[in-house]
Amino acid sequence: MKFLHLSDLHIGKSVHGFSMLEEQKHVFQQIIRYIQSEQVTAIVIAGDIYDHAIPRNEAIRLFDDFLTDLAHANVAVLLIAGNHDSPERISYANRLLTDKQLFLCGSFNGSLQKVILNDTYGEVNFWLLPFIKPLSVYGFFEEQPIETYNTALDLAIKTVDIDYDARNVLVSHQFFTKSGIEPIRSDSELNPIGGLDAINTNLIEKFDYVALGHLHGAQKVGVEHVRYAGSPLKYSLSEIHQTKSVLLVEINEKNNLTTKALPLTPIYDMCEIKGKISELTSNEFSSHIKDNYIHIILTDEEEILDPMEKLRRVYPKVMTFRFENSRTNHDFSEIHQNLEQTNQLSPYELFSEFFLAMGGCAMSQEQLRIVKDLLSTEDSE
Repeated sequence: MKFLHLSDLHIGKSVHGFSMLEEQKHVFQQIIRYIQSEQVTAIVIAGDIYDHAIPRNEAIRLFDDFLTDLAHANVAVLLIAGNHDSPERISYANRLLTDKQLFLCGSFNGSLQKVILNDTYGEVNFWLLPFIKPLSVYGFFEEQPIETYNTALDLAIKTVDIDYDARNVLVSHQFFTKSGIEPIRSDSELNPIGGLDAINTNLIEKFDYVALGHLHGAQKVGVEHVRYAGSPLKYSLSEIHQTKSVLLVEINEKNNLTTKALPLTPIYDMCEIKGKISELTSNEFSSHIKDNYIHIILTDEEEILDPMEKLRRVYPKVMTFRFENSRTNHDFSEIHQNLEQTNQLSPYELFSEFFLAMGGCAMSQEQLRIVKDLLSTEDSE
């Protein structure tokens, strides 16, 4: 069986005031062509469908067009809500749409949602788990203490009896980490304070494939079969060197799985250029990139009157610009913001952040208990 894995569409997103709707429509058309050329059975969309919980009408129309094209392509669509989505909006009419091979899972309702697809080797079980928080699952496990994302996800998976001798695919939208592996993060992601949302991959590695959403850079998490598809477009300066793609996953008999990145090409790329304004605005330099989304660093030492106006005459899609020369002052604003943010953290949150940064994964339940006991002892003295 072949299926496509993508995530973090963020339909309706604007980047520095520039709407990405036309770019999103463009990559969706490429995905439809891949479905046809690769003859896939299903497409898995691992969360963050919209950029806002209450999307604009034009974003809803674009997603409606995309779903309609997927239905006409005769593929199963397995889709979960991410942390940017409204669970109720994603789940709307999901029971009716299953007849159209559209499986939309917006909310965790006490157990994993199971979808069975068949190929020449038999059944493949797809388990759909939308974005969850400890508080959002507490009502289903009232006798269980749920203080961490790790515990919440562990309990959610244990709500079903999974036969790991069969072929199983998990679809999830969470922040997974593995010891010794530094994840690739992007500025366009929503990063909670303290790293307390981190979940150890050891909870999910028994699945044959784990289709993840949340991180915008395509990457595996320690093992080949646990993967983030990444966003289909560049949504921040931190992503300019990333190659955006959709993952083609082929699962055959048990323990026989391959993945392949299929590139997605935007209408206009995003890039960063650096130099003096006279050089950057020359026709020789700008001719091949002038229509791109541009981040500019100016190195001129002399004053420039209205530099943005001069730059936009050549580069109409300038997103940001800044000076970098001997006269520019050091910018302490980010350091100041980080200090203010750090001062708001509790000792427990500070240590959790430190542990994640140093070890590359979240603390185990036993480690959490030890830290809490030590901090409680310190407070009582």
